[in-house]
Amino acid sequence: MKRNLRGSCGRGGGGGGGGGGGKGDDEGLSSMGASVKGKMWDDGPQQDAGMDELLAVLGYNVRSSDMVDVAQKLEQLEMVICSAQEDGISHLSSGTVHYNPSDLSGWVQSMLTELNPPSSAFASSSQQTPIDDPLLAPAESSTVTTIDFSSSQQPSQSQIYNDDSEYDLSAIPGVSVYRRPDQQVDGDGEKSSKRMKTASSSSSSSSQQVHGNGLASVAESTRPVVVVDSQETGVRLVHALMACAEAVQQDNMKLADALVKHIGVLAAAQAGAMRKVATYFAEALARRIYRIYPQDPLESSYSDILQMHFYEAYPYLKFAHFTANQAILEAFAGANRVHVIDFGLKQGMQWPALMQALALRPGGPPAFRLTGIGPPPLDNTDALQQVGWRLAQLAETIGVEFEFRGFVANSLADLEPSMLQIRPPEVEAVAVNSVLELHRLLARPGAIEKVLSSIKAMRPKIVTVVEQEANHNGPVFLGRFTEALHYYSNLFDSLEGCGVSPPSSQDLMMSEIYLGRQICNVVACEGAERVERHETLNQWRSRMGTAGFEPVHLGSNAFRQASMLLALFAGGDGYRVEENNGCLMLGWHTRPLIATSAWQINPPISTSTSTSTCSHSQR
Repeated sequence: MKRNLRGSCGRGGGGGGGGGGGKGDDEGLSSMGASVKGKMWDDGPQQDAGMDELLAVLGYNVRSSDMVDVAQKLEQLEMVICSAQEDGISHLSSGTVHYNPSDLSGWVQSMLTELNPPSSAFASSSQQTPIDDPLLAPAESSTVTTIDFSSSQQPSQSQIYNDDSEYDLSAIPGVSVYRRPDQQVDGDGEKSSKRMKTASSSSSSSSQQVHGNGLASVAESTRPVVVVDSQETGVRLVHALMACAEAVQQDNMKLADALVKHIGVLAAAQAGAMRKVATYFAEALARRIYRIYPQDPLESSYSDILQMHFYEAYPYLKFAHFTANQAILEAFAGANRVHVIDFGLKQGMQWPALMQALALRPGGPPAFRLTGIGPPPLDNTDALQQVGWRLAQLAETIGVEFEFRGFVANSLADLEPSMLQIRPPEVEAVAVNSVLELHRLLARPGAIEKVLSSIKAMRPKIVTVVEQEANHNGPVFLGRFTEALHYYSNLFDSLEGCGVSPPSSQDLMMSEIYLGRQICNVVACEGAERVERHETLNQWRSRMGTAGFEPVHLGSNAFRQASMLLALFAGGDGYRVEENNGCLMLGWHTRPLIATSAWQINPPISTSTSTSTCSHSQR
């Protein structure tokens, strides 16, 4: 299978849906995951084909032929910083500037030049240099100024990046990074907005002798290095994202095009979760602006592998499986034969724990029947049967009578209750389980109503539903975008601050891609292709009540055990379990992110009760 390397939402590949553990995937998948974080859009000259791919994933542009030279310069820079006295680097603190080290070679050289000035005093003149940086928004006349210092190491003169393009970036609230020349400057001559600076010398071939530590470095002329004041860039980044989304909603694609490139500059100045989530949202906006849509958002085998890594690394899916299993186990109490219908079997990760709990039940385990539903595979492998075979081996080991049947369906709405061989309730207790599946039905008119009607026809003893606690299904794009930005910012923040035992780098990367594909679908897609239509618990309550279901209280026991699970997994730091009218939510700090609810069919009103009520009213 081929993979579109343009972004995280391209066509997936590189793994069978019936594969085993989450950490044993082949190397091809890892390379695909790395490629996902590559360049998101083409807004300038194409990058040199000789760039090192691994460093490019991290945002650094280094030619493979320059690797040795860059490594030596980094070593020199470390030695200079360690050995420099306070007065030797005090000139750097006179202006709050932060370099953008995407051009790693140029950045290291400029830092060495800055930390090791020539023996003569800095020249007092300013030299303007054209900007040549593909990350910057297109401008007709854009210049950058070298900020020179006098012998007292105070900035004597500097200029701000001038943007004479046709786009009005003042749509961004706050201090725009593209500050206009007519804006006021602080009394000390410094600007609080983004700066641009070049590290240059009088001659490209001149050498400088470093007297402090005996090192010699060549002061080569380098391309301009973008310097960013990051004090306000986080706020401006959010403003830019919102302004771009508003421009998209208003179909102002010229402004949206300028803003989405502007977001790339601001995101490069950030670190950690903020940078990652902004990058995924910027890519999704770019796809929507340039109409480059993911061709197959439901590619199952790749999505399943990504979800396995997310399951291994973070507690959200573990919480979902644990709380749903607890409700099913309590509903099956006293039953000799039980049947679980799983609307999304995937790798079957939920069921070993339930089978082991049933095996330990006083009086012996019941006969356990599992019906697993999944999408059709893209190859000839029977992924569902492979999962069933592994579960059958486990059942034999722990002494549980086990029966498995797999069903392939493009949509849950295509299923009919008669296909599932449902036995009468007095013979077999039935549970229907859906983990992060029902929201996808909202993309097809009438699909969710048909599925809920089919569930009622199965006469289950309990229905367990786990869904994202978010509203990404509103009619207005800007509202969906805003909600998604808040939701996934919290999710990515939890990935960065997860627990006392951080996940492996592969699990972290795959988990980010897993969430990035969701972001891309929410933001870039529309119509039937937009399947990530998450809704809140209150919305599901209303829908389930209308369909004839009533809630089942999950109980304080499930709450306590879920809290213990989190304490064991992540030390309990940051994650919060919350009880909400009989349902359980898992969140990061104060923001709920996932919710588990349980339901049963409303008991029918008896005829005798209805007759008695009518007779009483006639009197």
